[in-house]
Amino acid sequence: MKPPYEITSNILSMTASVSEKIGAVNAAHLQKPPAELRKKARIRTIQSSLEIEGNTLSEEQITAILENKRVIAPQKDILEVKNAIAVYDQLSEFNPYSLASFCKAHQVLMTGLVESPGQLRTKSVGIVKGSEITHVAPPGGMVKALLNDLFAYLKKDKELLLIKSCVFHYELEFIHPFMDGNGRMGRLWQTVLLISKYPVFEFLPIESIIKERQLRYYEALSKSDKAGHSTGFIEFMLEVINDALEVLLKSQGTTLTGRDRVTLFKEKIKNMVFTRQDYLREFKEISTATASRDLKWGVDEGMIEKTGDKRLTQYQFVE
Repeated sequence: MKPPYEITSNILSMTASVSEKIGAVNAAHLQKPPAELRKKARIRTIQSSLEIEGNTLSEEQITAILENKRVIAPQKDILEVKNAIAVYDQLSEFNPYSLASFCKAHQVLMTGLVESPGQLRTKSVGIVKGSEITHVAPPGGMVKALLNDLFAYLKKDKELLLIKSCVFHYELEFIHPFMDGNGRMGRLWQTVLLISKYPVFEFLPIESIIKERQLRYYEALSKSDKAGHSTGFIEFMLEVINDALEVLLKSQGTTLTGRDRVTLFKEKIKNMVFTRQDYLREFKEISTATASRDLKWGVDEGMIEKTGDKRLTQYQFVE
């Protein structure tokens, strides 16, 4: 059954804006930023997502953990970070349309933090803010069926993926399928869904913007709860995504290295045979000499095989 929501003029407008920005990102070759920026974006994402859930570690401490340095902090907070690093390292390996893969991600994320990581809840649960119960989740006996319906919607419905990912995020928080870790799983799985079509979402500061707007995030969830549909939450998340893309586009001054260009081209061309002209058509801003240097670097590194000579030269990425 399709979850309840309406496509408003605001949703249409925001979807168009996001689509335009994704096009601009691809045109500027920003869909996979340079390695150092990717590392910083990953650290910000992990820190923001966990801080929303009460984790105390800073970006500097998370960087130290990534570099296998000793960090003095609560063991639970350190374990949350290590688990988050592990799950984000596997982002591209998860199947966005598989409930089993979804549960596997929860297992990685919550091992050592809850009794049964990766296991759907069977008990009733309510969400308490202060002394007030803000949300009573569906009974435990309904969780599996509700999730099966939600994943069926993801697989079969013809709605735009941008919108479906927002619907999934809201519905997951409503169902509250695990005893703990639902918030971080909702944000994580929306990213998993989006990168299946738009690789740039692996490196967008979406979690950081949600952290900055944490009060509005919870208000959007609450308003959708009261309204009985996810329309308001979709609008909020599309705004966040739009602004995250804007942040990335403002980083256009970042210079791509030859390694960056070769890596980007490999993702596009895969194992097809290509020429230097094909490479230049992708990177119109570089000279012929720069293209030759890039390709020579790829050959020297064993990433690319070269055949032929002069005008007959052809290249192919090595699996």
